[in-house]
Amino acid sequence: MALDGAVLAAVLLGALLHASWNALIKSGSDKSLDTALIHGLGIVVALPLVAATGLPARASWPFLGASIVVHLGYYLALVGAYKHGDLGLTYPVMRGLAPPLVALASAAVIGERLGATAWAGVLAVSLGVIAIGLSRGIVGGGQRGTALRYALANAAIIALYTIVDGLGVRASGNALAYVATLFVFEGMPYLALVLWRRRARMQATLAHVRARWPLALAGTAASFGSYAIALWAMTKAPVALVAALRETSVLFAALLGALWLKEGFGALRLGGTALVLAGVMALRLA
Repeated sequence: MALDGAVLAAVLLGALLHASWNALIKSGSDKSLDTALIHGLGIVVALPLVAATGLPARASWPFLGASIVVHLGYYLALVGAYKHGDLGLTYPVMRGLAPPLVALASAAVIGERLGATAWAGVLAVSLGVIAIGLSRGIVGGGQRGTALRYALANAAIIALYTIVDGLGVRASGNALAYVATLFVFEGMPYLALVLWRRRARMQATLAHVRARWPLALAGTAASFGSYAIALWAMTKAPVALVAALRETSVLFAALLGALWLKEGFGALRLGGTALVLAGVMALRLA
């Protein structure tokens, strides 16, 4: 397997889609509920596709089941990280540390060992992601030690579901069928959790849902497209390289934030951007 130009372009498009639905969440007034709504609406997008593609091969079903459970753990850890610490601290730690963990795990579990150039690319992307994420600064409130523990746990969880889904999609016989089946089930538990936590103010919650669901559905489509591209790419290229490239979404999110949300783009973001671009070039040459 190699990372050819077509796969690289597709994964970068998927990263842009990932950044787009994250920017949509960032622009809203209730980020937790918008996130839950986007993932919960996955069933609306995915069910017609499952009807069209059929279920994936039986060999992939254990991976699907494991992925659904692991994704629930991801959402729980995400809630814990954001409850105890600032987004500017926890998000870049989660997303930036996951690719090296995927690279280590893919060598042990899948047998895909990276060469020196590929490792340099993975580490450059990861460091760039962390730099871009931290460029907005860290709010000092909250329990930062607890938040970091949740974020570190979630980096491991991201690596775990990446490996599980990488193996699952390769066993599925049809990447679209695998992703669609996953989206039917994986988002609803988190939506149920968020609604349960807000049960005392359900009227206001439902009013927000009624106002935001059209935009959230667009975000759902972008989220689905992003992950579908990533998992398809894992059938064509090493899982670790695809996982690292997918995190370039943080760069696209910074660009969208500067253009759409009028955020600054200072020296740390520029340095992080340079690292990410250097990493992408190294991954292409690996």
